[in-house]
Amino acid sequence: MPRYALKIEYHGAPFAGWQRQKDQPSVQGAVEAALARLEPGPHSIAAAGRTDAGVHALAQVAQCDLAKDWEPFRLSEALNHHLKPAPVAVVAAARVDEDWHARFSAVERRYLFRILMRRAPATHEAGLVWQVPRDLDVGAMQAGADRLLGHHDFTTFRSSICQAKSPVKTLDELRVERVEGLSGPEVRFHVRARSFLHNQVRSFVGTLERVGAGAWSPEDVRAALEARDRAACGPVCPPQGLYLAGVRYPDDPFEA
Repeated sequence: MPRYALKIEYHGAPFAGWQRQKDQPSVQGAVEAALARLEPGPHSIAAAGRTDAGVHALAQVAQCDLAKDWEPFRLSEALNHHLKPAPVAVVAAARVDEDWHARFSAVERRYLFRILMRRAPATHEAGLVWQVPRDLDVGAMQAGADRLLGHHDFTTFRSSICQAKSPVKTLDELRVERVEGLSGPEVRFHVRARSFLHNQVRSFVGTLERVGAGAWSPEDVRAALEARDRAACGPVCPPQGLYLAGVRYPDDPFEA
């Protein structure tokens, strides 16, 4: 059966997350239902990462196996037709080898997190950012973020329900920047690693927000990391500001 890679964008608000749920809407369920409109199922697709409820994606990557030899552009167009009106779009499709895997072939994942700093309620950005009513010290947040870079035991920043075999990961990038967004000043976090623990990015951001607000120092972040204790973590921030921004493979299946 031909295998296809799908690059998928979605708004996470209406979903209980990526993973298929028995009695709740999921992104995986929406895509599999669209596939069933093209070819008889059941269909079971795999993705590069399982995003939680309320988390968005700019470039999730999934795989599907189909009986028909689809032209990739036609496949993406047909899926987008059947995905309506769900806030899910297949932005690219590509034919891949039968042994290619959306999760296990990936060598890097990138996340974006957005904080909107303003007191007035967000209107256009509602559900797409974490809003805080104060200005944050981006320099201090970056100093705290720098303490997390590299190869560490990230038990402190790992959810208690995380199923990863080991809390040891290598964090390649945690860059903090201030930008002027359409709705006001934002802090954006650019996070990059081969793989992540459950809630790791949201735990980073919630902790670093405390640094930006002046409640923690950058050295407190180092102490939390070295504690290897979930109780030492700062607050876990809400999901709506988090985006799966990209997945890298040794050979990009979507390159022309």
